Amino acid sequence: MKITIAQLNPIIGDLANNAQQILAAAHQAADQGVRLVLTPELSLCGYPPRDLLLRPGFIDAMGSTLTDLAQQLPEHVAVLVGFAERNPTAGDRGGKPLFNSMALLDGGKVQRIFHKQLLPTYDVFDEDRYFEPGDQVNHFELAMGDGTSLHLGVTICEDLWNDEAFWGQRRYPSNPIASLKAAGADLIVNLSASPYSLNKQRTREAMLSHSAARFDVPILYANQIGANDDLIFDGGSLAFDRSGNLVGRAQSFQPDTLCLTYDPAAKDLQAGDLVPAITDTNGEIWSALVLGVQDYARKCGFKKAVIGLSGGIDSALVAAIAAAALGPEQVLGVLMPSPYSSDHSVGDAKALAENLGIHQTTLAIGELMAGYDHTLENLFADTDFGVAEENIQSRIRGNLLMAIANKFGHLLLSTGNKSEMAVGYCTLYGDMNGGLAVIADVPKTRVYKLCNWLNEQLVQQHNQSTTPSPQLPIPPTHPAATEIIPSHILTKPPSAELKPGQVDQDSLPSYDILDDILERLVQHQESVADMLAAGHDFQVVERVIRLVSRAEFKRRQAPPVLKVTDRAFGTGWRMPIASRW
Repeated sequence: MKITIAQLNPIIGDLANNAQQILAAAHQAADQGVRLVLTPELSLCGYPPRDLLLRPGFIDAMGSTLTDLAQQLPEHVAVLVGFAERNPTAGDRGGKPLFNSMALLDGGKVQRIFHKQLLPTYDVFDEDRYFEPGDQVNHFELAMGDGTSLHLGVTICEDLWNDEAFWGQRRYPSNPIASLKAAGADLIVNLSASPYSLNKQRTREAMLSHSAARFDVPILYANQIGANDDLIFDGGSLAFDRSGNLVGRAQSFQPDTLCLTYDPAAKDLQAGDLVPAITDTNGEIWSALVLGVQDYARKCGFKKAVIGLSGGIDSALVAAIAAAALGPEQVLGVLMPSPYSSDHSVGDAKALAENLGIHQTTLAIGELMAGYDHTLENLFADTDFGVAEENIQSRIRGNLLMAIANKFGHLLLSTGNKSEMAVGYCTLYGDMNGGLAVIADVPKTRVYKLCNWLNEQLVQQHNQSTTPSPQLPIPPTHPAATEIIPSHILTKPPSAELKPGQVDQDSLPSYDILDDILERLVQHQESVADMLAAGHDFQVVERVIRLVSRAEFKRRQAPPVLKVTDRAFGTGWRMPIASRW
């Protein structure tokens, strides 16, 4: 029996469009003689729908769309669809109002409905806010068309993430995989919407391989693709045979279908397509960020983006990502030199724009700075030049960029990195302005690695020594370009250029030290003692911790941050502002 995983990219709330994607996948599957199609978790409404789930009309529309979809499916093709269903006993028993559910559509009807058992409520997940956990072992018999049937166990995302033998402990009391094996399931399928973070695909593959071998049962895993707000979904849907061997893998960061054949005699999956995994860390992060910008713009209705080009490495990387995501003709780079801007920074910004083939314009801000100085001179009299005056430059630039975005309907992409966001080395209502914070989960040291990697990719393409993978798109560049990121941007000391001779290390530790402390603090929750044991200086550690705490009010007002690490300054970061810890 043939089974297809339809790795779809839904738009949250767009029920009609999402249903059409599912229907198209079913028709394609029918042409290939497929009996069962798997779609991702909440595939009908998109994941995560968040507080749209609180609107009764949304739930009603989802139910009617599901019924209509069942009637339109091609004959002899069954589809598992993710949706949210009302909990009929919520009022009587005090449970949550909804179930995170999966519907079996077959023969023109909704035949069965299954409920997610394990509801994640950590990091970016908040499912306990909306959903009641299912309490049934979810399995069914599916007729294969030859007079026999296949006994399928069904799970939804987190239901697969509680194998104590793999993790060393359980987050939840039960393990649905063990229950399904005990119920006699021949094959376990999982509808998932698992957000991307660096190296997560490797963890998924190791976990699923372990579970398939441990329970002697093949597993099919259908993951969502695309980006929704700050979350990126990388796809990479998987198939494992009963021995834990990987027998199928779909594309990462792209819509795809993966067709597998179940052999009832062997009670196992046969080998199918195995797309090579992305093994380069920089390539993986790059692909995620390109998809994040592309989908955020598309799903929010933007065609063009505007970026402030300072001649620095952060804006260079964001411009390259935007050119790859939207096309260079859709990107406007704005140079806004002040009297403190060096000639080489202006030249570097222009060279970058030419390399990428993006549009550029220059708006000098010297006169605007003089106007602010004149307006504030009486109030600021008898005070020293300081941070307030420096930040005026950034806020002038932020206002100009917002004016362009408002006037022409462009998406303003902010360019601050994670290191700056962590310690507050960014200006509220200045360089933090924007609709999307593209690299605010990318540490400064990684920004340099990504930019060097981009140039290496271009060299490889020119030399034709290797063929770049279609999963690792580099931005279209000017035909004469020999590099994407100008080499001077990569070698000069980083600086905000808000006063003469300024460099970042006047105010911050070197970025290799800062980023290591931040990773230990933000991602791993290490103590001061742990960081001192790792060789860091006590005063530096104490200062960094203080800066991170003081900058919380800025992060609360930042644009959505594309998440690429396990701990981003986004929906999963819930620190208090008014705090003395």
